[in-house]
Amino acid sequence: MNPPLIGRTPRQGHPHGRGRSDVRSHLPERDHRARYTLGGTRAALLALPAVVPVVLVLGVSAIGALAQSLGLLPFIGDPVLSLRGWAGSADELTRSVLVSAYIATASTVLSLVVGFAIAVYVLAAPRMGRAVAAISAATIPIPHLIGAGAIGLLLSDSGFLDRLLGLPPAFPALVGSSGFGAVIIEYAWKESAFVALVLIGSMSRSVTGMCDAAATLGATAWQRILHIVLPLSVPALAVSALIVFVYTFGSYESAWLLGPTSPEPVSVRAVRLFGSVDLAARPEAMATALVSLAVGLAVILAAAAVVQGRRRQR
Repeated sequence: MNPPLIGRTPRQGHPHGRGRSDVRSHLPERDHRARYTLGGTRAALLALPAVVPVVLVLGVSAIGALAQSLGLLPFIGDPVLSLRGWAGSADELTRSVLVSAYIATASTVLSLVVGFAIAVYVLAAPRMGRAVAAISAATIPIPHLIGAGAIGLLLSDSGFLDRLLGLPPAFPALVGSSGFGAVIIEYAWKESAFVALVLIGSMSRSVTGMCDAAATLGATAWQRILHIVLPLSVPALAVSALIVFVYTFGSYESAWLLGPTSPEPVSVRAVRLFGSVDLAARPEAMATALVSLAVGLAVILAAAAVVQGRRRQR
């Protein structure tokens, strides 16, 4: 007499009662992990010729800057270990870091909003969108120094915009103001074109068909933007935000030309101290530059950790 099906004993050769079907179900997952690991290894090997020289140059430069900030590689005199370059003006250095973080955050948020709006318009209106895309792409090769000069001529107290519109005296000053308004506007103007270009390149193939299908099912324009375009653009927005934040945090030209003399961003403070006639200020300049480098690396590593954690969850 055969035993009942529910009380059947485990098969021989399959411990813990696991059958062949359970074992085979894990094979696709293992194959996917193996292919993912192999693809990552190949990508790392292909990137080595470009990454190794950059790492060597940055590493040697950072070591030299660290030695100068500690007084071990002085411009003149004997090397003496000292923390004066770091602790001599810690309050001023902290304030410069906060100012740079404020400029970078505001510029990044504004450039993401404007760049996303440009990308949506380009994808929604193919004919006029081509002209908008061409105009946006034309601003990318313009150096920030030229862009800062143009923004200064446009937004200064006696600039072109003031003469054209006749702005009242109570209108807030943007150039040289403590809020760094002109600096943020210049960064947002330049970097929004970069964000739009990245978004268009990443979504142009997939978003059109999905939006057409959603429109066929009765979705409005805002629903298509919120539920299709925005979710598809999140990876590209994240990468663009990382690049824009790190760049604007360490950029020098616009903040020096359009910003106030005090407080200073990190980049402006580092260049000023490095070019000072007082050679004793050279350690402070190197310490300021190293802080800027450390903040940029910390942001990049944090973003890489978040991306790696999400990939493991998938």
